Amino acid sequence: MFQKVDMNEHKFIVAADLGLSIRSLENINDLIGQSFGSSGVLLREQDVAPEFFDLHSGWAGELFQKCTNYGLRLALVLPHPERYGERVSELAYEHRRHKLIRFFDTQEDARAWLDMEQD
Repeated sequence: MFQKVDMNEHKFIVAADLGLSIRSLENINDLIGQSFGSSGVLLREQDVAPEFFDLHSGWAGELFQKCTNYGLRLALVLPHPERYGERVSELAYEHRRHKLIRFFDTQEDARAWLDMEQD
């Protein structure tokens, strides 16, 4: 059963709470589908396969493009992006103030951003 987190009338999903993860490109469609009607989704580092962090795989680009197309906010909890190389570190840095896709050090920070009203 699909459940959403409800905090002060702002709703977002936590992928892990729903048993959702990104282990293949098809999982991206599943995540987006389950996110319809929510204001965003929280993904943790352990919710994605290592291929996600290989930017040549296209997985991150696919997820980011779909979130952008559907106006879905995505909070990625990745405390140490440098573990995945310079390019992932740059990506995380570039997305620290993005309107829809942001990287966070902690789940608490990610939840706070997802719970904020957006313009």
